[in-house]
Amino acid sequence: MRINLASVFVDDQDKALRFYTEILGFVKKEDVPITEKFRWITVVSKEEPDGVELVLEPDENPAVGPFKTSLYTQGIPFTSFAVDDVYEEHERLRALGVVFTKDPVSHGQVTIAVFDDTCGNLIQIMQMNEAA
Repeated sequence: MRINLASVFVDDQDKALRFYTEILGFVKKEDVPITEKFRWITVVSKEEPDGVELVLEPDENPAVGPFKTSLYTQGIPFTSFAVDDVYEEHERLRALGVVFTKDPVSHGQVTIAVFDDTCGNLIQIMQMNEAA
């Protein structure tokens, strides 16, 4: 068994596709109309084009709103993406206008930072630290 898809709920699929590709650097893999209003959109890592696909899922389900709001209000990231260097990625994304709610901080084995994806989510980036 392996992970094939993961989802992030977004308030605007077009805006999300632009942010996740143009800013974060993911690559669009699928973009298929489902209804007149919604599409099946997935993005993948440039480094792993055949890896796990991230679905940019519409947040229209009534259960999603309270869930997203609660996580966001509590400062809890919806998901996490691995990077080689959190400090470098933090600076790259800030230069592109990304708003961080938590600047890079080391927590022993990991260094993390948290940003707003402009689509209603907080997203964490993290790197594994070398053992001391």
